[in-house]
Amino acid sequence: MILSRHAVCTLRGARSLSTRASTILSALDIPPDAAELPGVYDGQWSGSGDVLESVCPTTGEVLARVRSATPHELHEALGKSKEAYLHLRTVPAPKRGELLRQIREALSSKRDVLGALVSLEMGKIKTEGIGEVQEFVDICDYAVGLSRMMNGRVVASERPGHSILEVPNPIGIVGVLTAFNFPVAVYGWNFSLSVAAGNANVWKPSPSTPLCSIAITKIIARVLEKNGLPGAVSTLITGGKDVGEAIVESRDIPLVSFTGSEAVGRVVGKAVQSRFGKTILELGGNNASIIMPDADMSLAVPAVFFGAIGTAGQRCTSTRRLYLHRAIAPKFLDALQKLYATICVGDPLVDGTLLGPLHTRAAVGIYSDAVQRLHQSGADILTGGKKYDHAALSQGNFVQPTISVPKTVDPVDKIWSTETFAPILNVGLFDELEQAIEMNNAVPQGLSSSLWTRDLRNVGKWIGPEGSDAGIVNVNVGTSGAEIGAAFGGNKSTGWGRESGGDAWKQYVRWSACTVNFSDAAPLAQGVDFST
Repeated sequence: MILSRHAVCTLRGARSLSTRASTILSALDIPPDAAELPGVYDGQWSGSGDVLESVCPTTGEVLARVRSATPHELHEALGKSKEAYLHLRTVPAPKRGELLRQIREALSSKRDVLGALVSLEMGKIKTEGIGEVQEFVDICDYAVGLSRMMNGRVVASERPGHSILEVPNPIGIVGVLTAFNFPVAVYGWNFSLSVAAGNANVWKPSPSTPLCSIAITKIIARVLEKNGLPGAVSTLITGGKDVGEAIVESRDIPLVSFTGSEAVGRVVGKAVQSRFGKTILELGGNNASIIMPDADMSLAVPAVFFGAIGTAGQRCTSTRRLYLHRAIAPKFLDALQKLYATICVGDPLVDGTLLGPLHTRAAVGIYSDAVQRLHQSGADILTGGKKYDHAALSQGNFVQPTISVPKTVDPVDKIWSTETFAPILNVGLFDELEQAIEMNNAVPQGLSSSLWTRDLRNVGKWIGPEGSDAGIVNVNVGTSGAEIGAAFGGNKSTGWGRESGGDAWKQYVRWSACTVNFSDAAPLAQGVDFST
């Protein structure tokens, strides 16, 4: 890609990032001049384990050093979480809803500065950072109403004078292991439903985004304290692989929600299942958009543009595969490339920036390796394919969004079957919808999918049994940017987990079938006679 000087949103003319970082942290009660920050909260702040560094992906500056949990601190925190659960489960569900309403208000009052922190530490642009915090606010709203609607069922009994009740009760402690790309929202999805259900929560965030978790925990802790509830209702334990393993292996945590890679998710799933625990797994995406000849180009092109480039291609739902009907492929690609040429890349905290950095230097390496594989396979690179060489971007993890047309559309090929967490869009051509659906479904992952058409017959096939096998099956909507009202999650190697809306709350409770006899007899089911 040729990048004009005017297309770069540089840092020149703005305050230094250090000043801006200090302002953001101070507004969230995080001391910017502290040598180290405590990274464990269970009602009190502590942390004397390994040091985690929060590094700004835009400039490479170390924003903070955070002390993670020692094994002893981890053990103590889990003990306090158990005590907090024993208290919270006795609080009526509507009262728990009121607690969530207050947390919602507290988060909303800090929404913009929290969004700025997400941009600062994770790297997504400001509007996406604010939008992520809004997701937490929205799911709190949802959970407030849900707290009065977490209903069981009355089932008709075949025996006279009997009723059968299906009763939900709190499950206990929920372990929430979140990823760097949504350092606020994913905990929000889990925490809100879990608290409404009456559970305590243990949050282990990504080691590279500890500041977001500290800021959120401080806000929640103040509301808990105000209501006389234990801080360990929302325990925070920062750390690396050892902390994650301890949570996953703990028999005191019946439910583990994990967001991350397929490889680690497979390990988590096996470990939790080995102790007969429950999991909610949100793993790889590798999502496809299919463009039919009758698609509205004015809608489809910008949607693919956002899906492939939003969050620098680091969303679970990012568009990574684009299947174009052969009849409209040249026209669509020409329009898409023109949009790519307008990208404003730079500091994600600057208004107008559309592309921020990748989160880490390691991610840049993954991007470069993927581009190299495309070159070696003979793919046609239409745009991008390398790091930006502009001086204003040299300290950050900035890479050029890439559109490639591989030589083959064989879904078994690693180019198509592997999710690359970077802004790389691979394009394939098809002649019939059935062919495109087959390619959409042929990869291991099954998170999000999108069909662009104005033909109702295509819509029916796409959302029906012969259609997409993903957990999110959109029509004339891109793969990325789900609302909180419906359950979010994917199938196949994406993990089958569901979070957020819909019936997702039912995973955060234990269910009991309760048969109640209010008669003067005690008949057995199925007419069994065991009388003497």
